[in-house]
Amino acid sequence: MSTPRTTATPARTTEPGTAEHTATPGSRGDGSPRPAAPPNPVTTSGTEPPAVPTPATGRVASRTRTPGTVVSRVAAPRVPSPWLDAVPAPRGPVGRRPAPAGSAWLPGAPCTPRGCVESARPWTGAPRSALRLGGLLSVVLLGVLLTPLAGRLRAARRDRWIRRWCLAVVRAAGVRPRITGAAPPTGGLLIVANHISWLDIPLLAAVRPARMLAKTEVRGWPLVGALAARGGTLFIDRDRLRALPGTVERIAGALRAGAAVVVFPEGSTWCGRAQGRYRRAVFQAALDAGTPVQPVRVRYRFADGTPGTAPAFVGDDALLTSLWRVVSARGLVAEIDLRPTLAPDDHTDRRTLAAAAQGSPRAAGPPGTHP
Repeated sequence: MSTPRTTATPARTTEPGTAEHTATPGSRGDGSPRPAAPPNPVTTSGTEPPAVPTPATGRVASRTRTPGTVVSRVAAPRVPSPWLDAVPAPRGPVGRRPAPAGSAWLPGAPCTPRGCVESARPWTGAPRSALRLGGLLSVVLLGVLLTPLAGRLRAARRDRWIRRWCLAVVRAAGVRPRITGAAPPTGGLLIVANHISWLDIPLLAAVRPARMLAKTEVRGWPLVGALAARGGTLFIDRDRLRALPGTVERIAGALRAGAAVVVFPEGSTWCGRAQGRYRRAVFQAALDAGTPVQPVRVRYRFADGTPGTAPAFVGDDALLTSLWRVVSARGLVAEIDLRPTLAPDDHTDRRTLAAAAQGSPRAAGPPGTHP
């Protein structure tokens, strides 16, 4: 009995832009041999329809799956979050730890050392600048060493020595301080000021010794970090929004105890040609403690009266670079303008108190803008 023969019908393939080609099993459409495929443990059967994205969502439409068919899954496009994706995480060089992602709520300034800090002014010679830097570091180191002894003095005498030491720090850097107005000598007081430079800290302490509110990174600064910790600085983790209420409560507790606290409500340093908006949270501490607010305006000028941005400590500026720039500047003057104190009873909430403390900035533009 003869076995019926089965004749394989050549498959027909069509390529775009060409006529139909007849392909036999095991060959390409042009008749050339097809390379053998590697063995695949997963056997597929049937024909799978192509995935077509839907125009509305961009998701891949569902496919009809037949038995033994392997279906590839395509993830739907991720919808960016207004909180998580507002500030992308910068990528650092290879071999270094990536820079942390920015915070969506953390205040920032558009100022940068390259774009805002001037370099066309006449500078002091390198030997004199080196002497200034050595003298500045020596005065700071002396303050760190004498901090335990200062704690044994009476409050009035200790404050007097702190003021003298702070003025010595500023003068050792080659900066001439000019202070107008006065702050209440005793009692709880919230001192708020615009923030430009690290020089702001000794200048405000020369007005009245106080506890500073500083970011946690200051702990790691050489000499300055140790001095800040010993001086009762209140540190705030600016990357943790949940830590803000606890920080406000610590400030209110210090104010109730009769201490002065220095706060920079802008939350970031600006170059001095403009300033940021005052954040309202810290003013709640003054309202809770029932203490007055002392507004202070900080400016830096040269001897001829022109504004100067050399002391600005902004952006990714390094502390040592900023120190050298300050000691190299010629004829730099720091102006500290103390305005009348604000009573908490005269303001209904922290928003109006913050607006009154900031007042009308004497800058090139309104708060939050940059010329």
